[in-house]
Amino acid sequence: MLSILVVDDDETVRSTLVEFFETFCHTARGAATASMGRQMAAEHAPDVVLLDLRLPDANGIVALDALLADDPELAVIVLTGHADVQTAVQAMQHGAADLLEKPMDLEALAGAVERAARRGRLKQEVAVLRAASRADEPATPSLAPTLEELIDLAARNADAPVLLQGETGTGKGFVARQIHDRSARNQSPIVEINCASLSTTFFESELFGHERGAFTDARQAKRGLLEVAGDGTVFLDEIAEMGQEVQPRLLKVLEERTFRRLGGTTVLRSNARIIAATHQPLADAVADRRFRADLYYRLQVLTLTLPPLRARPDEVLPMAHSFLPKGASLTRAAQDALLAYRWPGNIRELKNTLWRAAILAGSAAIDVVHLGLPSDIPAPVTGRNAASPRTLEEAEREAIRVALAVNDGNRSAAARTLGIARSTLLEKLKRYGLE
Repeated sequence: MLSILVVDDDETVRSTLVEFFETFCHTARGAATASMGRQMAAEHAPDVVLLDLRLPDANGIVALDALLADDPELAVIVLTGHADVQTAVQAMQHGAADLLEKPMDLEALAGAVERAARRGRLKQEVAVLRAASRADEPATPSLAPTLEELIDLAARNADAPVLLQGETGTGKGFVARQIHDRSARNQSPIVEINCASLSTTFFESELFGHERGAFTDARQAKRGLLEVAGDGTVFLDEIAEMGQEVQPRLLKVLEERTFRRLGGTTVLRSNARIIAATHQPLADAVADRRFRADLYYRLQVLTLTLPPLRARPDEVLPMAHSFLPKGASLTRAAQDALLAYRWPGNIRELKNTLWRAAILAGSAAIDVVHLGLPSDIPAPVTGRNAASPRTLEEAEREAIRVALAVNDGNRSAAARTLGIARSTLLEKLKRYGLE
């Protein structure tokens, strides 16, 4: 049973929603103003607040800020008859759990309240973890739960969608598999699809499956990954690149757990968990109108942001040693070079750099010259391993080659890693014969 507070100056809306939730045996109360809502929230500690954006005594965003200032873990669903992307993004940035437009479908509202309540419980668990961490280590205060704690939290709540954000190569795929492996779903498979790698038709076919004759090459029926996963996990990489035609179908899967194969009429059920990943903040794609706001709200029940490798210098050498083939080693100069480098390609670049260096070094210890890092990393200048300084063109050619390698040949991603335009990268590929 949940405790729900409805803050809306429209008496009809307020009383209708209170009666609706009481039919589910929930405790529901109503408030006509922002100040009354804040007072009742403090007195009754509701699980979810339904907050109208237009109130007689305060702007809805101001009222939202006041409620969350009193209780940062409170789940607040914003209601408005004037929804637009800018308002939605603003409300989410201020901490709203969801945004719904009036008039509301009551079944959809009930589902949104259940999800918001679950998200509130997740936030409370995070707060407990944070408090426990501080209690265990009083001399070393923690600003947030560790990534390991958040992975465990996501694994325990095996039905909630997860959104992984972080630069290319920060290990989002690895984290997704860790969440799956530690969850109760680990007896079923985890399947992966890259949203940027396929055309809309083939992407839908991979995710939802298709019936024979659904499109030109569909010579026989095929199960999609939602069926293949069963009770497992579907990992959607680069979710921000998902075509807008597909987004409503994924939203239906998240809200109703149902879908149809391409060209099919039979409604199928999906019990798979969705984990999505993106290298850019998904809110930016919403603001650019490339991604549906309502789908974003459903995906970000639990969001994990993976820090870049340059922000974790203490992890570089332990990680490097774990990537080395059996019998391989690093010279002191090579270790210093690894620590000095900024790793724009993150963990993926580190792994590929060491794999290539081990091949070049053979049976010898890996030295700076084998790493092939850009020329601003110091190299030994005496003895047998002395290396001649490289020209800027040589360094640029090597940086481009590494960027392509760590991004699996994806030129757009390589251009982002290098911080240059894709057209500039194409020109340099032609100049250096790397096409």
